[in-house]
Formats: sequence, structure tokens, C-alpha cells
Amino acid sequence: MAISIKSPREIELMRESCKLLAKVYEELEKAVKPGISTWEINVIGDRLIREAGGIPNFLNYNGFPASICTSVNEEVVHGIPRKDCILKEGDIISLDAGLIYKGYHSDAARTVRVGKVSKEVDDLVRITKESFFEGIKYAKAGNHLYDISNAIDDYISQYGYGIVRELVGHGIGTQLHEDPQIPNFRQHKRGPKLYPGMTLAIEPMINMGRADVEWLDDDWTVVAEDGLPSAHYENTILITDGEPEILTLL
Repeated sequence: MAISIKSPREIELMRESCKLLAKVYEELEKAVKPGISTWEINVIGDRLIREAGGIPNFLNYNGFPASICTSVNEEVVHGIPRKDCILKEGDIISLDAGLIYKGYHSDAARTVRVGKVSKEVDDLVRITKESFFEGIKYAKAGNHLYDISNAIDDYISQYGYGIVRELVGHGIGTQLHEDPQIPNFRQHKRGPKLYPGMTLAIEPMINMGRADVEWLDDDWTVVAEDGLPSAHYENTILITDGEPEILTLL
């Protein structure tokens, strides 16, 4: 496993890329409302990325046909935007997107409530987001990678939710997916030591029911096998000499 340590200049470029993505999300989330199609959300997201000076890094990545992953309700990740997928009150949609700026990638995901949602769904979205922040309490130089994984697992497990195991976080930099892989579930080993200059995409993917998932026939969309809602929250972070820096938040 070769985990890249970014130079000061690379870190500045990562910051720029991630700041642009954070601004895209600020606008993109405003577009989510009952009656909009996931295809329209993708069109808006693609435009925002390009207007910011970035290149959508998901578009055509291993053949993915859109710039924004739009995963609705029981869809966990990698939902393909469609003109006939119309959001309605009470839905949730996970938006997953990234961009390339001056050769450096950013990556983040948000699960957005469509109008008013049930308390059970609201709790799932909130707790998934909280688990990210519980995990990065351990994202400090001198700690080990799986300290993050174990903290996310400890936080989620008390609520009885299912932690998706087939999909994990990752390193990020000049490539969208770099070493290391970052599980959101407990590991028996400690994993690699964390050093300043590492840039990581931490992304809990949490199912309301069982952890089991399956792939739809489009070979991209991952859904909760039991049909219950799923939530996703992700940021690109930087390991520093002190507290981690969340690069994709303004």
C-alpha cells in the first residue's frame, strides 16, 4: 500500500479543488425539492462544476454516464440520474460528486431531505452525518487509519443500523481513488499510521435496516437489499499536525 503524502503546494491545490466543490454543494442542495428529476439535478450540478472552473471527475469514470450520483431512498450509492425519477415529499437523495481542478480531485457526498421526512428517516440522515464527525476525531497524525473505522462503527452500532461493507472510503489526490481503502466498520488490525499531508475521503454509508446490498442491472446503482432507506455522508479531509482539516466544507 503506497499512501501519498502531499507537498505544501499539493495541499494548496487540494484545498482549492475542495473549496470549489463545497461551493457547488451549497448551490446544488438548494435545487433539491419535490417535483425535480434526478436528471435535472445532474444537469445543474454539471453546470455548477464547470462554471467553478472544474471538470466533473465522475463523468465517464469507468463508464459512469453522469456528473452527479443521485441515489434515492433505498439506493445506497452510484444512482444514475434519470428524467423519469421525480423526487417527492418525504424522499431522501444522496448526492455524490467531485471535481478536478488543476489536476487535483475533490470528493464529497450529502444526503438531502426532500421536504419533510419521517422522524425515522431524519434520524438516519442525522446519525450518518454524526458518525463521520465521530470518526474524524481520530484522524490525527500518530493515530492509525482503522481508529477512524472503529469509531464510526462504535457510533453507528448503538443505533442498530447496517454499515455497508462492500463499499469504503479512500485516499484521494491526483487520482480520484488512491490508497488506502477506509472501511466504516470495525477492523481487527490498526492499519497504517497517519501522517501529516495525507488526504482521505471518509464516507459512512449506512442502511436503516440490514447492511446487505445488491447491484441493479445497470451495474452501477447499489441498493439496500431489504428496501429500507440508506444515507451517505462524505468529506475530503487533510491529516495535519493537529486537528484534521475538512477540505470540502466552507
